[in-house]
Amino acid sequence: MLRRGILPKGTLAVRYPNPAVESVVVLGAGSWGTALSLLIAKKGCKVFLRARSEEAAARLDAARENRDYLPGFHLPENVEPCYALPRAADLWLVAVPSDAVREVAPLLPDECRVLMTAKGLERSTGLTMTQVLLEERPSVHVAVMSGPNLGLEIVRGVPTATVVASEEERMAEYAAGALRCESLRVYTSADVMGVQMGGALKNVLAVGAGISDGLGFGDNTKASMLARGLHEMAVLGTALGGRVETFMGLSGVGDLFATAASPLSRNYRFGRLLGEGRTTEEALKAVGQVVEGVPTAEAAVGLAEKHGIEAPLLTVIHQIVQGRLAPREAVSLLMSRAPRSEGLCGESSR
Repeated sequence: MLRRGILPKGTLAVRYPNPAVESVVVLGAGSWGTALSLLIAKKGCKVFLRARSEEAAARLDAARENRDYLPGFHLPENVEPCYALPRAADLWLVAVPSDAVREVAPLLPDECRVLMTAKGLERSTGLTMTQVLLEERPSVHVAVMSGPNLGLEIVRGVPTATVVASEEERMAEYAAGALRCESLRVYTSADVMGVQMGGALKNVLAVGAGISDGLGFGDNTKASMLARGLHEMAVLGTALGGRVETFMGLSGVGDLFATAASPLSRNYRFGRLLGEGRTTEEALKAVGQVVEGVPTAEAAVGLAEKHGIEAPLLTVIHQIVQGRLAPREAVSLLMSRAPRSEGLCGESSR
């Protein structure tokens, strides 16, 4: 039994060394890529922050601030905005939108270490981000990062946790070590599929949470929707090879809770605008940044159909986004479905 204020022996002897990580390339200079660059730079690494054009890199370098996507945070000297890439680096982070992963994959050197931080599914294929990456660059060593990690809170140093998954244990530990610091606790996992499906599908469910709030419903409605959405996430994710316990962790329920409850979440803000009566085009324009839940909804519904899984929440959210179903009509359809046993993850979601 612990005495008050006393942690187990050894708990305070934590160190956060970089495991031979001296240089990092971050592909993607949006809010998320910039936040990760600032996080890693605090550990003394040289960070190359790759922008989409020479002009964008020059603006970042001149301002020493990402005024478009993460204003108010100074870029330290060891963060170098760039368009032309260095010949080599210890670790490469992919922090572009999901629909740009295939485009930037050829920029990665053969056999390099890559940490995938994009969350989504490729719209046309339903592939996860690491599957897309490995199709283009099969020789790389890849890990994936996911969890309740809102970029603005990361850069503010708010205590949080995340998970890094890889089929190569040493790669997972290497990438995790590059991220660990006083404000970010990093766990590791071998469940690459589960971690990615949680990170991708929560974006769709966060859109649904925003729709619920935009319609003026209460916490009962949103909690019910998210609980059943978590069930659909786990059923589809395990059908693809993920582990059910992963969806109960940081990249599943943890990320879902943060994304579906926070006004910092683009997916939540987008969904709320839909619930308030905006069209998809109007809501996307108002958010002003990529909303990953939009392409992922289409891919997720396609995967569910392919594997014979009924996913009513994912389906109606996709139909609302496509303009084929009004939000209140969607609620009526869901509430009037035939009653059945709640079931456990892995059982039929019908």
